[in-house]
Amino acid sequence: MVQVHVDLAVDAAKEQDMLRFFQMEFRPAAMKFRGYVDVRMLKLTAAPVGTAPAGMNYRFVITYENEELRQKWVTSEIHQDVWGGLEKMLSSSAYTVLLFEST
Repeated sequence: MVQVHVDLAVDAAKEQDMLRFFQMEFRPAAMKFRGYVDVRMLKLTAAPVGTAPAGMNYRFVITYENEELRQKWVTSEIHQDVWGGLEKMLSSSAYTVLLFEST
């Protein structure tokens, strides 16, 4: 399996709209694609060790069976639409996308 982690700076004024959009639009769209395992939006509550990235208040995590199937999702038109919808609710579009392989 593969996981993508993205640290996001969600605009505080749009937080509830983002969470609603994620639950009602993004997740259902991702679930339709072959290879989908899970997608989560994690809210940062503390950094017990070290320092969280500046401005980051959410971590987006999506899991797919493999990178080939994940890429089919990423390159789809619906992904462009729903990711674009999420981006509109960020206070910064400067984020890092990290790809992990489950071992």
